[in-house]
Amino acid sequence: MDSSVYVAGIGVISAIGNHVAEHLGAFEQEEAGMGDITLLESIHQKKLPVAEVKLDNLQLAALTGLPADSSRTALLSLAAAREALTDADIPHLEVLRTGFVSANTVGGMDRSELFFIDFLENNARGKLKNVYDHECGSMTELVADQLGITDLMTTISTACSSSANAICYAARLIKNDVLDVVIAGGADALTKFTLNGFNTLMILDPAFCKPFDENRAGLNLGEGAGYLVLVSGKVAKLLKKSLYGKLSGYNNSNDAYHQTASSPDGMGSYLAMNGALEKSGLMPGDIAYINLHGTGTPNNDSAEGAAIKRLFDPNYPPMSSTKSFTGHTLGASGGIEAVFSVLAIKHGLIYPSLRFQTPMNSLQLEPAKKFLKGQTINHVMSNSFGFGGNCTSLIFSVI
Repeated sequence: MDSSVYVAGIGVISAIGNHVAEHLGAFEQEEAGMGDITLLESIHQKKLPVAEVKLDNLQLAALTGLPADSSRTALLSLAAAREALTDADIPHLEVLRTGFVSANTVGGMDRSELFFIDFLENNARGKLKNVYDHECGSMTELVADQLGITDLMTTISTACSSSANAICYAARLIKNDVLDVVIAGGADALTKFTLNGFNTLMILDPAFCKPFDENRAGLNLGEGAGYLVLVSGKVAKLLKKSLYGKLSGYNNSNDAYHQTASSPDGMGSYLAMNGALEKSGLMPGDIAYINLHGTGTPNNDSAEGAAIKRLFDPNYPPMSSTKSFTGHTLGASGGIEAVFSVLAIKHGLIYPSLRFQTPMNSLQLEPAKKFLKGQTINHVMSNSFGFGGNCTSLIFSVI
């Protein structure tokens, strides 16, 4: 019996594109998505760059069919999830056991913020509809309803590893014969709460971020959504189109070092990467490209770098942080970067780390600096490391 989990479809929306094809074009042109804040009223406008999706809520509503007063998180989620499901083109989906495992960290907070503007001025004012879908699970339910998925839906929220963990859980559901098909990934919209919160932590870069650079100063927040359609071996045989690859390894670990910082020795990162390799049956030398978590903060990059040195030294594969294009999309990052990882396999791509100039003194790791295509990429590792030490690594492989 084939117990493999295959990738049948992909969908993504971020600051560098509204669908998969636009992302490929942006990578080839080495065009980042950061810029001034335009969709939030914020004291940080003209001060802190962000990576916004280039569609406002009215345009996203027109794209998805959801009401324009829906949470932006739900709008982004549906745009990418529907693209992935359409791309998979699974015949007779209605007779298959299908689930939706989606991640986010802000839920409908963007709408709640609008409510409190009026409510704090006069507690007899404020539209209660704006807080009705505040919690994270509401986003999953809204999108599952639009996709017609009723067999299973659940929400994962583990900070920046959220949608990578959604993919892990989806794979387990398929491997244990609970479901045949799972749309898995995540979404997050920019909100005042996250912008102000990360600014309070003093980890936002006032310029465009430069992950893994000795002179890095922090991250740029972004928004978006990314989903994979994962299928069982039984379903894979029914498909007329070619598969993107398979999820060959995955692992979640937690070093419990600090609420918002990675352990300096990178223990959580190391355990996640090493565990994923063990599950896949691969050796470090088999990995052809690493999509780094690579946020651009001093602590995160040095911790991830220490773990990579421990596992791969002295034969490092090409690696880069695509957050130098999309910004850090928080709960969506694992899903978005999983899409980039399977595209790397399908098209033989190495993505660059934009703006990288100087290797870290302590590690001397040098990410890729130019976009390459036509490479032989058989196995890709994608890292997503969240607050609280919640660390997840995924490995995607050719079939």
